Amino acid sequence: QRNSLAGQSSNIIGRPRVHQSEKTVHQSLSTSAAKMSSSDDLAGGKKTSWPEVVGLTIKEAKEIILKDKPDADIVMVPVGSAVTEDLRPNRVRIFVGTVAETPHVG
Repeated sequence: QRNSLAGQSSNIIGRPRVHQSEKTVHQSLSTSAAKMSSSDDLAGGKKTSWPEVVGLTIKEAKEIILKDKPDADIVMVPVGSAVTEDLRPNRVRIFVGTVAETPHVG
Protein backbone atom coordinates (compact mmCIF):
# COMPACT_ATOMS: atom_id res chain seq x y z
CA GLN A 1 0.00 0.00 0.00
CA ARG A 2 1.31 3.45 -0.93
CA ASN A 3 1.66 6.13 1.68
CA SER A 4 0.70 9.44 0.07
CA LEU A 5 0.14 12.93 1.43
CA ALA A 6 -1.67 14.00 -1.74
CA GLY A 7 -5.04 15.52 -1.07
CA GLN A 8 -4.44 16.15 2.62
CA SER A 9 -5.31 19.60 3.89
CA SER A 10 -2.44 21.91 4.79
CA ASN A 11 -4.53 23.78 7.36
CA ILE A 12 -3.27 23.70 10.92
CA ILE A 13 -6.09 23.23 13.40
CA GLY A 14 -5.82 25.09 16.65
CA ARG A 15 -3.37 27.66 15.36
CA PRO A 16 -3.83 30.96 17.21
CA ARG A 17 -5.16 33.85 15.13
CA VAL A 18 -2.61 36.59 14.62
CA HIS A 19 -3.64 40.22 14.16
CA GLN A 20 -2.48 41.89 10.94
CA SER A 21 -0.03 44.15 12.77
CA GLU A 22 1.47 41.18 14.60
CA LYS A 23 3.29 39.54 11.69
CA THR A 24 5.14 36.52 12.97
CA VAL A 25 8.41 34.85 12.18
CA HIS A 26 7.74 31.83 9.97
CA GLN A 27 8.20 28.47 11.65
CA SER A 28 10.27 26.94 8.84
CA LEU A 29 14.02 26.84 9.26
CA SER A 30 16.25 27.87 6.42
CA THR A 31 18.53 25.24 4.93
CA SER A 32 21.60 26.98 6.30
CA ALA A 33 20.14 27.29 9.79
CA ALA A 34 19.03 23.66 9.76
CA LYS A 35 22.62 22.56 9.06
CA MET A 36 23.84 24.11 12.32
CA SER A 37 23.71 21.75 15.26
CA SER A 38 23.74 24.45 17.90
CA SER A 39 23.34 28.17 18.30
CA ASP A 40 26.93 28.41 19.53
CA ASP A 41 28.71 26.63 16.65
CA LEU A 42 30.99 29.39 15.40
CA ALA A 43 34.40 30.10 16.91
CA GLY A 44 34.35 32.13 20.07
CA GLY A 45 31.04 30.73 21.29
CA LYS A 46 29.04 33.58 19.73
CA LYS A 47 25.40 32.81 19.10
CA THR A 48 24.57 31.97 15.46
CA SER A 49 20.88 30.98 15.55
CA TRP A 50 17.79 31.92 17.53
CA PRO A 51 15.24 29.07 17.61
CA GLU A 52 13.54 30.77 20.56
CA VAL A 53 12.13 33.55 18.31
CA VAL A 54 10.04 31.20 16.13
CA GLY A 55 6.41 32.29 16.47
CA LEU A 56 7.20 35.75 17.86
CA THR A 57 6.46 39.01 16.08
CA ILE A 58 9.17 40.40 13.83
CA LYS A 59 9.74 43.27 16.26
CA GLU A 60 10.20 40.86 19.19
CA ALA A 61 12.53 38.64 17.15
CA LYS A 62 14.68 41.62 16.12
CA GLU A 63 14.97 42.82 19.73
CA ILE A 64 16.15 39.40 20.94
CA ILE A 65 18.62 38.95 18.07
CA LEU A 66 20.05 42.45 18.51
CA LYS A 67 20.42 41.87 22.25
CA ASP A 68 22.65 38.86 21.51
CA LYS A 69 24.31 40.31 18.39
CA PRO A 70 24.19 44.14 18.37
CA ASP A 71 26.05 44.35 15.04
CA ALA A 72 23.53 42.09 13.24
CA ASP A 73 22.35 43.15 9.79
CA ILE A 74 18.82 41.72 9.99
CA VAL A 75 17.17 41.00 6.65
CA MET A 76 13.51 40.02 6.20
CA VAL A 77 13.08 37.34 3.54
CA PRO A 78 9.75 35.95 2.30
CA VAL A 79 9.52 32.20 2.88
CA GLY A 80 10.42 30.31 -0.28
CA SER A 81 12.57 33.09 -1.73
CA ALA A 82 15.89 32.26 -3.31
CA VAL A 83 18.82 33.40 -1.21
CA THR A 84 22.55 33.48 -1.80
CA GLU A 85 24.67 30.93 0.01
CA ASP A 86 27.53 33.29 0.78
CA LEU A 87 28.43 33.64 4.45
CA ARG A 88 28.23 37.13 5.91
CA PRO A 89 29.01 36.97 9.63
CA ASN A 90 26.74 39.91 10.52
CA ARG A 91 23.75 38.98 8.33
CA VAL A 92 20.80 37.33 10.07
CA ARG A 93 17.89 36.34 7.85
CA ILE A 94 14.39 36.24 9.32
CA PHE A 95 12.10 34.17 7.09
CA VAL A 96 8.55 35.53 7.22
CA GLY A 97 5.37 34.79 5.36
CA THR A 98 2.20 34.07 7.33
CA VAL A 99 -0.96 35.72 6.04
CA ALA A 100 -2.70 36.91 9.20
CA GLU A 101 -6.05 38.09 7.81
CA THR A 102 -8.13 37.70 4.66
CA PRO A 103 -6.86 40.05 1.94
CA HIS A 104 -9.58 42.25 0.47
CA VAL A 105 -10.10 45.24 -1.79
CA GLY A 106 -10.32 48.39 0.20
